[in-house]
Amino acid sequence: MELAQLEALVAVVDEGSFDAAARLLHVTPSAVSQRIKALETAAGTVLLRRTRPVAATAAGVDVVRSARQVLAVVRESGLPRVRSEASDLPRVPLAINGDSLNTWALRALATVGHLAVFDVHREDQDHSAELLRQGEVMAAVTTQATPVQGCAAVRLGVMRYRPFATPAFAERWFSAGLTTEALAQAPVMMFDRKDDLQDRYLREQAGAAVEPPRHYVPSSADYARAIRLGIGWGLLPAEHSEAAEAAGELVDLAPGSHVDVELHWQQWSLRTPVLDAVAQAVREAAREALLP
Repeated sequence: MELAQLEALVAVVDEGSFDAAARLLHVTPSAVSQRIKALETAAGTVLLRRTRPVAATAAGVDVVRSARQVLAVVRESGLPRVRSEASDLPRVPLAINGDSLNTWALRALATVGHLAVFDVHREDQDHSAELLRQGEVMAAVTTQATPVQGCAAVRLGVMRYRPFATPAFAERWFSAGLTTEALAQAPVMMFDRKDDLQDRYLREQAGAAVEPPRHYVPSSADYARAIRLGIGWGLLPAEHSEAAEAAGELVDLAPGSHVDVELHWQQWSLRTPVLDAVAQAVREAAREALLP
């Protein structure tokens, strides 16, 4: 397997099409197609599903993961390589949950932005480890403490969430407190359909399964803004709630209650200087932002 073939494989998977990969690599789509065909011949199996977007097959997932590791080592070793990409900076794909991105994680990446170009996949912390398994990312912020095969895991800390609503919303829906009946009727804010955080809190508070009306807002900043506007109630981390709570715009619906989410950093066991620098920056930022 040649480096040019491995670069083509990763580019097609990342960009989603042969044409986009060709633009990234500054070659023709025909050249990309030929490299992929040669790689599949060498592997003895089909590596890509020619769908829209193009995706790796089950066998291709393993090859993509290995290709990323080979290319990362070559690019940081100073060995000769194919110099067809638009940037000589190593590309580091990461999976980070929305709340971490919107609070502390980007500050970490800013300190090492001169070392790499980042391709950040926003993914729920309960699901981000799957992107590591699929070979789509080099590292992930995840709730999974057990390392994915071929990866190492480090505990980052705890992100604490408390239930908030506007004073008017609280008076309308929770005048008698967070009763099971009120929790079943009050509209709740959900991040997306992978979001289990609110349901965890509902189960703990209601002691039974309840199905309140749900609003979906898949952006951390807009999710917090929707709560401040009184659209629904929801769980917020400190950075999204402190100022509004101090100003009286939001009230804690149940002082003393909270949901703690323990976060971990998982990355390839195969280490490179750039990935090590990113990991150190993430750990330092998490140490300042998260609970121990």
